[in-house]
Amino acid sequence: MDCRTPLEQIVSRCNEIGINCIAVADHGTVVGALKLRELAPFRVIVAEEILTPVGELMGLFLSETIPSGLSPQETIAQIRGQGGLIGIPHPFGRWPLQNSNELTSPGILSQVDIIEVFNSRTIFPNSSTKAWKLASERGLAASAGSDAHTIGEIGRAYVEMPEFNGPSEFLDCLSRGKVLGRRSSPFVHFSSMWAKARRQSRFQSQPSPLPTGERAHTEGNGSC
Repeated sequence: MDCRTPLEQIVSRCNEIGINCIAVADHGTVVGALKLRELAPFRVIVAEEILTPVGELMGLFLSETIPSGLSPQETIAQIRGQGGLIGIPHPFGRWPLQNSNELTSPGILSQVDIIEVFNSRTIFPNSSTKAWKLASERGLAASAGSDAHTIGEIGRAYVEMPEFNGPSEFLDCLSRGKVLGRRSSPFVHFSSMWAKARRQSRFQSQPSPLPTGERAHTEGNGSC
């Protein structure tokens, strides 16, 4: 909803800067990630950022979209039902938005696999410090995310880690990986706001729903 990056450009950018594995986590859909997996010559982890009433959870190694609005417990159950891994992206939120403390409560954390300890779109360093501490205290794997919504942001944050096969090996290799990255300019958020405004404007200008028996086809864009 806030990314207009064509999938082909994502592939080109990853090839250009030497990324050989990418996790694609759109808001509320895996459609873009599934399409990118068909296009890319490198490994694509199908993921999704899923909005719960108390903040966002991330499912990795998914095959189907998990709806937004479910409780954290219901969301976790659906991720596990697909054999996926559970992560908390930017666990302490991003200014000016903050996640509820419930998302980092012992009950939720006992079911989580991964804590994102560095997010390139998080403005304040203290958020990363708190995330690192949380992952360490809970013995959880640490990840990094560029949270790229534009081509130039791809690769701002990443993890150097061994090759893996499947979710279990991924988690083990991630635990032995090295988190690297740098913060994006705060101005990148304006690109997301513009993309969202364009999308809303397009939907408002669309004609009335199709008659019964006809179906509309929608395309999903991927963000990284």
